[in-house]
Amino acid sequence: MVERFKSIKSVALYAAILAGGLAAGTGVANVVPLLKSSHTTADNTVYFQAYQSKVVLYGTASCGYCAKTRAYLKERKIAYADLDVEQSAQAQREFKQFGAGGVPYLLIGDRRIQGFNTNAIDSALQKLAN
Repeated sequence: MVERFKSIKSVALYAAILAGGLAAGTGVANVVPLLKSSHTTADNTVYFQAYQSKVVLYGTASCGYCAKTRAYLKERKIAYADLDVEQSAQAQREFKQFGAGGVPYLLIGDRRIQGFNTNAIDSALQKLAN
């Protein structure tokens, strides 16, 4: 009987350790994006002059989030330069210089925004308007 109790206790202990590890891993995965900034800042004047726009989108034709970004900007009647990094060698060079991890990649005012993030886009547009 004592041996059986010890093995139940061991199994329960291992289960608790496993559950704690899984919970900690999930918690860290959810907290890290909250700590990451929604944008970086830089002088984007050269790009705005080159494309005659205060908003520049680097994307691809096949990217679903790029399509969402385009629709979001059009819905708000925001003029923007739409650059396809797969079709334009110049856009691809610029995109690589940014060190961007993926598309869509937006330049709005002094902000550079990675991904489709409506809060970051709205914040940058509001700052640009002021």
